Parts: sequence; C-alpha cells; structure tokens
Amino acid sequence: MQIRSVKIKSMKIKSLPLLLALTIAIGAAGQTITHFDGQTWWDHIKFLADDKLEGRDTGSRGEREAQKYAIEQLKKAGVEPAGVDGYYQPVKFVSRQIMEKDCSLALIRDGKREELMLGEDAIIGTRVMPAPEVEAALVFAGYGLKVPEKNYDDFAGLDVRGKIIVILAGSPAEIPGALASHYQTAAERWKVLRANGAIGIVSLPNPASMDIPWSRMALNRAHPSMDLDYPEFNETEGAKITVTVNPASAEKFFAGSGHSFAELAALGKDRKPLPHFPLAVSLAAKTRVEVTKIESANLVAKIPGSDPALRSEYVVLSAHLDHIGIGEPINGDRIYNGAMDNGSGSALVLDMAASFKKNPEKLRRSILLVLVTGEEKGLLGSKYFAAHPTVPPKSIVADVNVDMFLPIVPLKILTVQGLAESDLGDRARQIAESFGVRVQPDPEPQRNIFIRSDQYSFVRHGVPSIMMDVGAEPGSPEQKMFKDWLTQRYHAPSDDVNQPVDLAAAAKYEEIVRALLINVADGAHRPEWKPDSFFRRYAEAAKMGE
Repeated sequence: MQIRSVKIKSMKIKSLPLLLALTIAIGAAGQTITHFDGQTWWDHIKFLADDKLEGRDTGSRGEREAQKYAIEQLKKAGVEPAGVDGYYQPVKFVSRQIMEKDCSLALIRDGKREELMLGEDAIIGTRVMPAPEVEAALVFAGYGLKVPEKNYDDFAGLDVRGKIIVILAGSPAEIPGALASHYQTAAERWKVLRANGAIGIVSLPNPASMDIPWSRMALNRAHPSMDLDYPEFNETEGAKITVTVNPASAEKFFAGSGHSFAELAALGKDRKPLPHFPLAVSLAAKTRVEVTKIESANLVAKIPGSDPALRSEYVVLSAHLDHIGIGEPINGDRIYNGAMDNGSGSALVLDMAASFKKNPEKLRRSILLVLVTGEEKGLLGSKYFAAHPTVPPKSIVADVNVDMFLPIVPLKILTVQGLAESDLGDRARQIAESFGVRVQPDPEPQRNIFIRSDQYSFVRHGVPSIMMDVGAEPGSPEQKMFKDWLTQRYHAPSDDVNQPVDLAAAAKYEEIVRALLINVADGAHRPEWKPDSFFRRYAEAAKMGE
C-alpha cells in the first residue's frame, strides 16, 4: 500500500529559530514513509489471531504457539536473545476459577435475605482470593480513594472497620487523571482499606464509562483469574471479598439509604464529589474457588547499541502477547482472537525488529524488545519483568508500550498516555508533529487507561514510560467508531481478522514509534521525569535502593 507524504500548512514565520524548526519539521514530514507498509504488520496479526491459536490465553497451547512464532521472527530479524533461557523469561502463576454452583451472594435487610443472581446482578471477583464465607455491613465510600497529594480522603470520618465498602468507579475532577488512576490500582486501594480496617469492596461501574456492556462482562465471569505465584507480589493481604455489580441492579443496594444509584451515577459521570454514608443492608457471600498452578514466559530480545559508554543502557519496546483464550460463545464463536488486543502491538514489535535489520541504524543505546505474558490477568508478566528485569534495573532508560493502538481510522491525532509526566512525552509530541500528527493527552481519564496497560509496571519502578493510541476529536465520528469498537469487539470473538483496519494508519504509527526509539537510543540524555510529576518519586526511590 502506498503511503502519502504528510504536508505542513503554511504559516507566518516570526523568527529564525522558528523558521529552522519548521524547516526540520517539513523535511521530516515531507518524506515518503518507507520503513513500513502496514501489510507485514497485518500478516503477523493474521497468524497471531488465527483460530488455531485459540485466543492465546496465558499459559495455554495457543500462547506457546504464538511465542514460538515470535521467536522465529526475532531470529529471522537477527535480534539477540536477552531472556533467562534464550529468549524466554519463565513466569509462574496461580490460577483461580470460581465454582459458581457452590457460591451465593445476598443482601441482608432487617434480618431477611435478598438473593443476588450471580451473573445477572453481580460477579464475585477472583483476582483477590475470596474467603469461603463473609458477612458484613456495607458503607458507601464515594470513589473509595485517598490521595494525600490533593488532601483528598473518601474515608475521613467514615467508620469502615470490619465492613465492606461500596464504591462508584471513577474519580473526582480535582484529581488529575494519571494520579487518580494510580490510586485506583488494587495495590494502592488495599493499602488504604487495610489501614482503615475494611475487609472488602463492592464496585459499581458507571454506565457512562463502561468499555463493554454488562452482558459481555458477565458472560465470561467463570473464566479463571490469575496472580503471580511469588509471595513478594501479594498486594491484597486482608481482603476477603471483591464484587462487581450490574448497574441495572445497583438500586437494590441503596434502598432505605436516602440516596439512589441514579443520583450517584449522574454525579460520577461529571466527576463531581460524592456523599459518604452507611447503607441499610449487609452483604453475605459464600464462595468456592479451585486453584491450580500455571507457567508461562515473557520473551526478551536485544538490538545492541554501538556506543561503548551507552550500549549498556536500554530503551524498552513492550507489548503483551497473551489474550483471553476460549470463552462463552457470542454469535456462535467461542474463540477470543485478540487481533487488535494485542496482536496489533505484538505484530509491531516483530515488524520493528525486521525493520532494524532491513534498515540498520547505528544506535548508541540498545533496544530491548519485550513481549510479555499475563497482561490480561492484571499486567502480571510486565509486573514480574519490571521487578526482575533480565538486564540491570538501572540500565532501563525508558519504556514505549504498544497496546491495542486501534488503527481503524486515519492517524491524524495521537493520544499519549503519560504525556505530561516525563520528557519522553515531549519527544513523542515532537516526533508525531513532524509526521503531521497532532498529540493530545488522555481525553477520557475516567477509563483509567494509564494503569491498565503494561507501561504502568515500568512506571512503578521509576522508568519514564508512555503508551500511544490512535486518537480522535471528542464528539467526532472517529470517536464514535472507537466507542462502537469497544462495545462490539473489545474482549469479544469479533476482535478478529475479519474487521476493517487502516493499514496506512498502522504504518504511520509504526514510523512514529521507530523514530521515537531512535531518538531515545541516540539522545545525549536519558529521559527524565518532570519535576512536578507524581511518578518521579519512584525513580527517586529506585536510586535510594541502589
């Protein structure tokens, strides 16, 4: 496919530096893109998302076949193995599958039980191992957040000791998106709950920010959850129950409280402050979970740098190779192929390796290509790699993560998660603009994308990191296309190779990623956190731990 060159609109020049900058931008943008055509990227996806790979579930035969294919491509590209065992970095998991026929959930009101239908009314979570039996009072704790940096505390003056908190998913507008996302992670939330004595969480999704409808959320509720099988990663000690409630059933929880779910959801939609109050009901749960052990692996490869002083530093390009496997059928199809999620990112990593072989660059720093496992289970593969990298931890200078970047519309706008947190975001902006692509920060912070992809694992270890997506103007037809994609294809069998994609958009996206990798690999200075970034503290903590 021929890719058209990008043109810069004319504008008045007021200074020589501006003229020079514009000349450089025009020079970069006016060149015909030559490294990628979109087709080789799509060819990789056609293999990874084939029904034969059965959705690449973590630790499955299909994922192992995807790993073999990836290694073949990496070898063909001449990139060096950089794992523990060749390209492999083994990772151990514990898998938890709920035995729903032996489970129950009920609201207790004035001593009377009101049964909740599992699947229709609520889902019992297994990412946190539930206790066999729990019964406790319920307290509505707003967004369930404590953010010391903004003097914000949903638990101030609220008695939650020995109780289960009920929260509305989201955050108030006064908390910046990346900061709010950080405090909504399981690890950070449970620190606060443990300190306040709460024993569980009931989460109420806000219909305004749900990626997929409840019917599909509930469809695969019995699919196994996983966690890392290492004591150091136990982040939810003291948690006894996690439940997610169908918004259509949420009013049952608020009867007799003086408030309604409709009222609270309307406030949450606009990220307004929420009240806090005890509910007139308790929650009773019985659970049974089967536990098994699973093994998988991250894949790690290296493109060596050439500078004697800098070749021992690494720019990471990461993507997750796993998806969610075989599930309940939708329109008769049980295989959740994961073409865009994240065949798209995995294919880009393989394409990038081939590109550097075909068009070598004399890079000063090395590039580390990391295809992680277990992302769909809670960023588990990247969490393990970031804690135990196969290169010295302080040698990793940046992570560029590619995850479900959705080239389904022309690439005119690039959404950069983490844009304002480090100068890596500045570099991404400059490079994208040189290709005629406008850059925007996360337009939907309530969806918590910043903490839901693998770059966050690197952030937690002090590494400046970003993730970039094909974007759209809010309210535009393109944004509606993205919303429709999430509703119809995200985590569904229809995320397969029988969907329309824009190969030119994919190719331009790959060009931007390639240029960013070269920029960081060849830069005089490694990327740095902005002085006012909340996440700078992790880099400082890493230095103190050296």
